[in-house]
Amino acid sequence: MPARVEPCLALLKAKPPKGDDWVFEIKWDGYRLAVHIEPSGVRILTRGGHDWTDRFPAIAAEAKRLPVSTAILDGEAVVFDEHGRSDFGRLQQSLGGRGGKRTSREAVLLVFDLLYFDGHDLTGTELTARRHLLEGLVPAGGEEAIRLSEEVEADGDTLLRIACEHDLEGIIAKHRNSTYRSGRLGDWLKIKCIQSDGFIIVGYEKSTGSFGGIGRLLLAARKGDELVYVGGVGTGFNERSATELRRQMDKLVIDKPAVETGRKRNAVFIRPELVAEIEYRAWTHDGKLRHASYKGLREVQDNAAVFDLNGNAK
Repeated sequence: MPARVEPCLALLKAKPPKGDDWVFEIKWDGYRLAVHIEPSGVRILTRGGHDWTDRFPAIAAEAKRLPVSTAILDGEAVVFDEHGRSDFGRLQQSLGGRGGKRTSREAVLLVFDLLYFDGHDLTGTELTARRHLLEGLVPAGGEEAIRLSEEVEADGDTLLRIACEHDLEGIIAKHRNSTYRSGRLGDWLKIKCIQSDGFIIVGYEKSTGSFGGIGRLLLAARKGDELVYVGGVGTGFNERSATELRRQMDKLVIDKPAVETGRKRNAVFIRPELVAEIEYRAWTHDGKLRHASYKGLREVQDNAAVFDLNGNAK
């Protein structure tokens, strides 16, 4: 049994693929996790390979109850809102914010793949066979801390439209005959209703009338090895998230901006270390984010990817 398997990642596409070779799921908005089950115990690893077993006690306890001696489950830890939608901000708050050490008993693992099963490596097996074994291990429905992320029998365009009408993040398409290949190779595709990516916080504009005194975050994207200013975001905060964010930023204050932001009033600049997940609708003609909204800080342990203007979005 491998100590770790690098995850298969979904490639961003504008439209769902056509044809019978593709199957679809809802795209969940949380933390990617691998759950390793062995006779000696359970390990829960983040996308970056960090051990977070203690952070998700309910998922770990449920994993021990599954009828299997050895397995590796691939899934997404989420916290649902009152409408049953996965909410990244709620998940992060349940863990105590970025860098927090709190345990989340609210988080549910939505499992969508099975990489190892009872002594057998399944990564070289086609998706349909892996799913068949997974569905026998984690049945659909239920209210447990580990649940099946169900495949949806639907045309991709129809499913995307329904997902967007229900304010979901988007859908995932998977090639039904694909083996499990680590990296972003096109076997899995993601199609989003609203764009959401990671951007580096390079500072903020102060405001006495806003939560945490944050009027607007100043954001940057990558362009190869450089950082480029892509505008700001002043919505999406609540009192709790803004207070936590301000606490993190106050540790990183610097005298001069890390990137050229143009003239800014009441600006405080910080070291470019924090990665914020930002929702946005489009880009302006001069390369700035339009209708941006703050969702939360990404974790280093989650391999926080930063949007690259050269076309390599996370």
